[in-house]
Amino acid sequence: MTKSQAGASEGGVQGSPGSLRVTCRQATKSRAPFIPRSFSFLLSPVPLGTMEHNKDAVWRANGCLQSVCIACLMDTRRGLPDIESHRDLHIWIIENLQMVPVPEPAYGNFFEKHCYVVLHVPQSLKATPGVPKDLHYWVGKMAAPGAQGAPGSFLQHLKEALGGATVQHREVQGHESACFRSYFRSGIIYRKGGLASALKHVETNVYNIQRLLRIRGGKHVSATEVELSWHSFNNSDVFLLDLGRMMIQWNGPKASAARKARGLFLTHSLRDRERGGRAQVSVVDDEAEATDLMEIMEAVLGRRVGSLHAAMPSKRMNQLQKANVHLYQVCQKSKDLVVQELSTCPLTQDLLQEENCYILDQGGFKIYVWQGRRASLQERGAAFRRALNFIQAKGYPSYTSVEVMDDGAESAGFKQLFRSWSGQQRKNKNLSGMGKLLQVKLDVGKLHSQPELAAQLRMVDDASGSVQIWCIQDSHRQPVDPKRHGQLCADSCYLVLYTYRRMGLVQHVLYLWQGLQATAHEISALRGNAEELDLWYRGALVQEHVTMGSEPPHFLAIFQGQLVIFQGHPRHSRKGQPAPAVSLFHIQGTDSYNTRTMEVPARASALNSSDVFLLVTANLCYLWFGKGCSGDQREMARTVVTIICREDMEIVLEGQEPPNFWEALGGRAPYRSNKRPPEDVCDFQPRLFECSCQAGPLVLTEVVFFSQEDLDKYDVMLLDAWQEIFLWLGAAASEWKQEAVAWGQEYLKTHPAGRSLATPIVLVKQGHEPPTFIGWFCTWDPYKWSNTQSYEEVVAGDPGAVSTISEITAEIVNFRLSRWPGNDRAGPLALRALKSSEDISESELELGPRAGTGSRSTVSSASSSSYQSSPQSLGSGGLPREQLRHQAAEDLPEGVDPAHKEAYLSDSDFQDIFGKSKEEFYSMAKWRQQQEKQQLGFF
Repeated sequence: MTKSQAGASEGGVQGSPGSLRVTCRQATKSRAPFIPRSFSFLLSPVPLGTMEHNKDAVWRANGCLQSVCIACLMDTRRGLPDIESHRDLHIWIIENLQMVPVPEPAYGNFFEKHCYVVLHVPQSLKATPGVPKDLHYWVGKMAAPGAQGAPGSFLQHLKEALGGATVQHREVQGHESACFRSYFRSGIIYRKGGLASALKHVETNVYNIQRLLRIRGGKHVSATEVELSWHSFNNSDVFLLDLGRMMIQWNGPKASAARKARGLFLTHSLRDRERGGRAQVSVVDDEAEATDLMEIMEAVLGRRVGSLHAAMPSKRMNQLQKANVHLYQVCQKSKDLVVQELSTCPLTQDLLQEENCYILDQGGFKIYVWQGRRASLQERGAAFRRALNFIQAKGYPSYTSVEVMDDGAESAGFKQLFRSWSGQQRKNKNLSGMGKLLQVKLDVGKLHSQPELAAQLRMVDDASGSVQIWCIQDSHRQPVDPKRHGQLCADSCYLVLYTYRRMGLVQHVLYLWQGLQATAHEISALRGNAEELDLWYRGALVQEHVTMGSEPPHFLAIFQGQLVIFQGHPRHSRKGQPAPAVSLFHIQGTDSYNTRTMEVPARASALNSSDVFLLVTANLCYLWFGKGCSGDQREMARTVVTIICREDMEIVLEGQEPPNFWEALGGRAPYRSNKRPPEDVCDFQPRLFECSCQAGPLVLTEVVFFSQEDLDKYDVMLLDAWQEIFLWLGAAASEWKQEAVAWGQEYLKTHPAGRSLATPIVLVKQGHEPPTFIGWFCTWDPYKWSNTQSYEEVVAGDPGAVSTISEITAEIVNFRLSRWPGNDRAGPLALRALKSSEDISESELELGPRAGTGSRSTVSSASSSSYQSSPQSLGSGGLPREQLRHQAAEDLPEGVDPAHKEAYLSDSDFQDIFGKSKEEFYSMAKWRQQQEKQQLGFF
């Protein structure tokens, strides 16, 4: 500890006039004391006059470097550059303190020595009104130190110029947020060095390239340029050897099928954007079966020595770590900036006051800064600086993601860290989901043609389809008499198979209903029998796991308001339990689409003034109406009574109960008499995550602004619609079927908002998506799965290796010779270069192209000597044109390569026939060479 730090801990920090002291204090109720109870940052400013000559001027804070916001020097008075309204993504590179637009074909390419600004404006037709824009400041790992602190006031100026709700992000290379990565579906490419003065991010149709890219990542892949050597390879990643005219994707022996497919997607994207789709793409899945491609790779990289090493595991936080949430209030007290912990999870929205600023720490995974609408402009401008100071104080990595937002412009990820969230647009709505349902309940066609409506109402149709029900008994399923459909037992498990038609196709939903008193053995048997049914229906069942008391609307609608849950005594349960002398049933609901009746303990404390209850005794039934119940509730209760009560019934109003009523309940007792508050409608947006559990705990990677394109056959995806959780299984991910439901339960258990573990979990398989799932996507193509090529089909559809390896190999050696010192010509002819390269010893090849100048000069010398010592085939004399032109392979002179007949012509004959020199000819594109050879009789 320095002297200044020691002074800070004692409250006696001394600094120059105008210095800023930041004191952080932790609340005594904190569960985990991550930071000291009191610490300070003393920021001593560097004189502004020195900044004219040093753009990387920094603030020094107790020996720690705090970057100066050099971007403040930019002329922000001009506002933003022109933004095209029809585009959702805009990218600028920071060059000489100016924002320079990046050409659209170069989106996704980032130079590690630069900083970028990325703006995303939602353009979706179904985008939720009021969804904020996202403004990102990206910092390359080799960027100047001053760039680390640049986002502060720079992004604030841009935000003001943009207007409207905007969320600001700070991104660091290799550790970008899921929101940032979601913009680049094909992947992000990190490019070495800095941008040339011409500001050409991508030069299309340039083929004099040799580079090696390592491709890694899950749903969001990234490609990093690495050393052109076998030492860069490992056994788990995907590598792309880019040779200009040819791109070879090499897949590690332990690379997953999903990683291979995503790597190929990125490779094709590179080919289309940078080579106009004209480069040849080939894949090495098995080196033993791709000897031709391996020959090309060895011509570039040399012979591989030794075995491949294992890949370094990437550090990703699991769900339990992300659930460690702490909320801090930031306030100015005199000269001190105080950061005080307010609460840990689960958080409530009312903790955020509009006159204050807050820091929310999500376990070090991300730092959020929330600014109240009445916070001062000075506080808003200091948001990023405070977040970076906080990161330093907690000892988090410098690349920790930062997200700054204003009151009313919160991101979906931030909202879901709270138990509930009510937006302004929802506060003025008094129309509940079931109210909307009443308007469309008879129009099943609308639910089918508008899946977004089906998703919001959680109704696949109007529940008029056919139903089969089985009760799980002795680990087997027993059919339930249709007359007793809807009478369930709390200590049992049931399978409810619902069949309906949608767009002319038969669809199935299998509900796995679990009673609260069911044993673990019965629950296991329930899932086993569900799997048997799924096999019987060839995997076409959508399986929804339902817990007693948390039934979804469609499940309730199936029984038309007649669902009654007993405590274990219906006749079909066959458990021999005698019916109790007195039973009390709680009736909840206003119509046949949302009514549920549950047996509760027969005591007075179970009553509620807002609802209806049915008390069943040996001689009489009492239908009790609470003071707060509505007419619709009373009407539905009268229809339910006929199912339960066979005796005489007496209607009892609250406050007018006869003595026998209270006697049956064991006497009077306090019960809930306050009017039930209106239903809390949460303003949560659906979120999509990729599930991964390769080694250790569950890891989820969010896909922001998701679409159907983000669903891949190798994926297990989790769609959080808040009221229910969907687990989507790709066609090639069936091995994770058993784990998928457990992942959904773990997600709920570790959620920072304290989610209910009874939230329904729906298992959906590729090709059998219900409208309640489809409706959360902006667009949906029902024929996509049948029209999309698999990874194997794409590989098979790519052109194979060229007919002769010598053509590619010769170009490679030509490329190398043209780049070596002392060689001021474009390189010898392809055939000569190939022949010379074949004479190099294996020991020289093992060094590879970057082994040193010795190997390079050896190859160059060998090439030159070979060029001068082959007068018959390559010299000025050559072979007569009659022996080569229009001749079949078997008619050619001995030793002539049929694929290169033109190379055996004399220089003069070659010039006369082709109208150009050999060097000019071999510098042409391959397809043009082949075309001319075919036209002139040398093909």
